[in-house]
Amino acid sequence: MTENELSKTIVDTCYRIHVELGPGLFESVYEEILTYELIHKGLFVSRQQAIPVYWHDVKMDQGFRADLIVENKVLIEVKSVESIAPVHQKQVLTYLKLSGLKLGLLINFNEVLLKNGVSRIVNNL
Repeated sequence: MTENELSKTIVDTCYRIHVELGPGLFESVYEEILTYELIHKGLFVSRQQAIPVYWHDVKMDQGFRADLIVENKVLIEVKSVESIAPVHQKQVLTYLKLSGLKLGLLINFNEVLLKNGVSRIVNNL
């Protein structure tokens, strides 16, 4: 599957989860259920994957952790916050650059309508 095809599957799955559970739960709950649903669809999902930071060719111990990476192609950052701040989008773009991935989805489940909580972030796609 391409990044765009995966993105559609991921967003559709998030929508179904949001319709059933609604907003207001912890990020970890949405992350757990989303992981389960995507694996159930036959997709490879890596959860809380470390993304290293290199400084002058030296791997730093303190890197980042991506919430989910699907099929080694799409990075997902799960949020359950009042509103997405510009720093959240910058965070996803940084993760994409460091990991070499091209597509990230920032999903804020704490919205009345999930469509208002989905941001697509690209890195040279």
